[in-house]
Amino acid sequence: MAAVMKRNFFLISLLSTIGPGAKPFSTLITFDVDGTLVSSSPGWEKGAHGRSFVHAVDTVLGGKSGTAFPVRTIPEILEKHEFHGSTDGLILLRLARKTLGSSFTFSDTRSKVDEMMKEMFNFVSSCEDSEVARGIAPLPGVLQTLKTLASERHNKGGEKVACGLVTGNVEGIARRKMKALGILDTGALTPLSEPQGGRIWEGVEDIGFLGGFGSDFCSGNIDDKERNYLDRGEQLAICVQRCLDLSGGKKLKRVIHVGDAPADILAAKAYVDHPTKPLNVCVSVVGVATGSYSAQELKDLCGESKRGIWEPVILKEGQGVGNEKEFLKACGLI
Repeated sequence: MAAVMKRNFFLISLLSTIGPGAKPFSTLITFDVDGTLVSSSPGWEKGAHGRSFVHAVDTVLGGKSGTAFPVRTIPEILEKHEFHGSTDGLILLRLARKTLGSSFTFSDTRSKVDEMMKEMFNFVSSCEDSEVARGIAPLPGVLQTLKTLASERHNKGGEKVACGLVTGNVEGIARRKMKALGILDTGALTPLSEPQGGRIWEGVEDIGFLGGFGSDFCSGNIDDKERNYLDRGEQLAICVQRCLDLSGGKKLKRVIHVGDAPADILAAKAYVDHPTKPLNVCVSVVGVATGSYSAQELKDLCGESKRGIWEPVILKEGQGVGNEKEFLKACGLI
């Protein structure tokens, strides 16, 4: 009965978003996850998502060759810059290179990225919510701010706001994390009825929401450090297109990406010149110093603001999505 009620709530939310008479979205707010909505405490690498990387590489690349790789965590194998702020696809490839050593073949491993992502999802799917949430938790105030966004679907001008994720996480894993952490229950994330990217994530089909994910795009370029943010920029472009599709192709006025890492700032900045960006859309980023980087570090990456084109906002040190008034003001919603 509970599952039926939750399913009905999802459908009602969807119909209220795209049903007859609904206004097209004028603003899209996209959120990074780790460090932006969620804090990572010591031990995150031993949670379901963290362990799924090693499991996937071992199962797809080691298990099939009859070789069992030593069980180690991501921080024990990779340098911080190789995984922090990166996408799941790039992390998998870097992990495979370090694990396989001299037997690593890029072309062969690259061809198995989708298979490894599916194996990551299968691993996380086998875990209880408590394991999915291990080592991570919503940042203070985040759930309340998201509930406010959900309850006030329109800003002061009566223009409709869509919310989604732009994250390096595999989509199915992102769904499990949002569910396990209670973020999905806030109702802020714009629901979708159709699979994104033609993928079916078994067991979480009924909790899909708007986004651009690590499973949607992976350049495969693990030596170019700029790909950490350029890949994320492609995920942002994918999310924008999905939002336009949801609005029946009606034009957006603003795209606001929210993130805590240099990759978030630079991804949004790169999207300004993306070939698929609709004309006359203002791109903004709201930088939040709630992760591993200071407000000044994020501000230094923004460059010059150009009204109506690129309008970055960096919140004060320690302020983030959980500081409801400051965050909503930064998004132009109050």
